[in-house]
Amino acid sequence: MGNRLTQIATRTGDDGTTGLGDNTRVSKSSGRPHAMGDVDELNSHIGLLLCETTLPQDVRELLGDVQHQLFNLGGELSIPGYELLKDEGLLQLDNALAHYNEHLPRLQEFILPAGTRAASQAHVCRTVARRAERAVVALQESENMRSAPRQYLNRLSDLLFVLARVLNRVDGGDDVYWKSERLARAAAEE
Repeated sequence: MGNRLTQIATRTGDDGTTGLGDNTRVSKSSGRPHAMGDVDELNSHIGLLLCETTLPQDVRELLGDVQHQLFNLGGELSIPGYELLKDEGLLQLDNALAHYNEHLPRLQEFILPAGTRAASQAHVCRTVARRAERAVVALQESENMRSAPRQYLNRLSDLLFVLARVLNRVDGGDDVYWKSERLARAAAEE
């Protein structure tokens, strides 16, 4: 990995470029810094979610692990050709999805990104994860990269949706359903 920063205000980015972990410099508007920034923003939003006092301990521990994996993913994005994100990270997401989905009722309709503050923040994380995934997909269309970063973000956004549903139920709450015309008609016919 490249040199660790010993100072933050280096002024080397004043020209609109940023340094990658392999010591190359690229435009800050190019795909790699864009994807790195979206992953960093996602990690920051998860950090904010971790500030919620109502998080169950197992969710807190899972999200802590996710933050470390996202840092690995960001590191992998910052060093072209380098591999930091391991298969175990994706397996952890798959296992968590199976575990938390098992206890949730089947969705009958779309839900709104709402409910408790923790659930709403999980939805914010989900939408940022989707944006980060789109940035990685765009980068993969222009550069040869492993599929693991894309797969991790895709699975993570699914997990964040499921966790939002879990967090809405922590104190006996429920999903906030979209009031669709179809549901209104079905209810009127009953």
